[in-house]
Amino acid sequence: MDLKIYQVDSFTNQAFKGNPAGVCISQEILEESLMFSIAEEMAVSETAFLALETMTLKWFTPEVEVKLCGHGTLAAVHVLKEQGVVKTGDKVVFNTLSGELSATVCESSVELDFPSTQFSLSSDPDLVLLEHLGLKPSQVISFREFDSKQLIEVINEQVLLDISPNFDALKGIKGRGVVVTALTSNTELDFVSRYFAPWVGVNEDPVTGSAHCALTQYWAEKLNKRSFSAYQASRRGGYLSTELLANGRIKLIGSATTVISGVLKI
Repeated sequence: MDLKIYQVDSFTNQAFKGNPAGVCISQEILEESLMFSIAEEMAVSETAFLALETMTLKWFTPEVEVKLCGHGTLAAVHVLKEQGVVKTGDKVVFNTLSGELSATVCESSVELDFPSTQFSLSSDPDLVLLEHLGLKPSQVISFREFDSKQLIEVINEQVLLDISPNFDALKGIKGRGVVVTALTSNTELDFVSRYFAPWVGVNEDPVTGSAHCALTQYWAEKLNKRSFSAYQASRRGGYLSTELLANGRIKLIGSATTVISGVLKI
């Protein structure tokens, strides 16, 4: 069996920046074991699998299936546009584990319509988690939980940039993902973040679309505004525009570029 396969750098317009995603397009949905094998072979944080017959979109890390993936969705829409399946102005609707997701194809970007999340009330920081992240309690402004993950605001951008987690220790405690965020002195941006998920095989994710749903809600509440320009400060780095919509959903806007295209022979 031959399958079309792509590697796309999402949330950037430059090769080797942003977040690389695998994209595998087939007519019918593939067997789960095959999707896991392909994701492991691609060896990127997520590989998106799109079945055109039902417009079913799934995302797999090398170790687990995830319910929502921003950069993988962006990558899939980008490939559909490059292949002429969709064009500027089209709206694409996917069936996913997070319900129906839509994307609007723009001239040089893609607008994703994603669900909001549910935050816990502010709580005392998990001191063991902070220790393994390399953070001191005095550096933490806010500690919130959402979707079995944590969102931590730290006192400034430099603290965020200096974080050097002990990933082996993190994997020894219960977890799913941690997003750390801070305001930035860059006048062209609203906030910066980093995202760590060693529990699912991704020590630090380069650019995390789904985490920016939570980040948009968090900063909208704190800054009393709805639209943001954001930067995820990983080694590769990536930019997003986000908006909290009137219906409570989140709009994520980003660009992408294809770096590899070919045929997977199975």
